[in-house]
Amino acid sequence: MKKALLVIDLINDFNFYEGDLLLQNTKEILPNIQKLKRHAKEKNYPIIYVNDHYDTWETDYKQIAQACTTPKNAEVVEMGIPEKEDYFIMKPQMSGFFRTPLRSLLENLGIEQLIMTGIAGNICVLFTANDAHMRGYSLHVPENCVASNTDRHNHEALKLMSEVFKVDTSPI
Repeated sequence: MKKALLVIDLINDFNFYEGDLLLQNTKEILPNIQKLKRHAKEKNYPIIYVNDHYDTWETDYKQIAQACTTPKNAEVVEMGIPEKEDYFIMKPQMSGFFRTPLRSLLENLGIEQLIMTGIAGNICVLFTANDAHMRGYSLHVPENCVASNTDRHNHEALKLMSEVFKVDTSPI
């Protein structure tokens, strides 16, 4: 089964209600995300970064990163920057599939299974997992590679993904 890694919304300004909580929880999972990205590179899995546009409506991740980066979130934003061989898709809403070319890209690459990481687990990761499930993709969302504003929200989202979408949430 051909796999791809989705990295969701790490280019983030964290300038919203409970944004500081999400930033703190995101920093805790960064080592796991880095490990997952290395694993994907070793296995030659495509890495696809899917990110909000933060009112820039830019498809250029550099401009989105510039609009979002502050001294407190720079480490997280850096993890959301694709390498030359990676893909980047700007999304207008919560799901990586909603009004984006993600499905076309995945079909072109012959992808059958998605490994998903990123933030927020209870919003954008959850909505993307829902849409991936409805499109027939097999899913792995490692519980130690997603963060939400609160641990409770993260746990509830992972439980929902596991029970309803049959997502593998085992840690990496």
